[in-house]
Amino acid sequence: MDILTWIIVGLIAGVLASLVMGGTGYGIIGDIVIGIVGAFVGGWLFAQLGVSSPFGGLAGTIFTAFIGAVVLLFVLRLIRGGMRR
Repeated sequence: MDILTWIIVGLIAGVLASLVMGGTGYGIIGDIVIGIVGAFVGGWLFAQLGVSSPFGGLAGTIFTAFIGAVVLLFVLRLIRGGMRR
């Protein structure tokens, strides 16, 4: 995929994951980074589980990135929450 597609997928997945996780987001750059890293996390997670996205094409990529971003935010909040105590 070209860089513009990565940015768009990252932005959509990052914003959706932030909303689902009950946050207000991390700004446009933060949401893009979370979405892009989430795409790698989601791709790795799906491969380890031996499943694939229920959607094809760009929708499947966004779905995978969204799932990965939710997992990433969950882990980050666990780590950040544990450091505060």
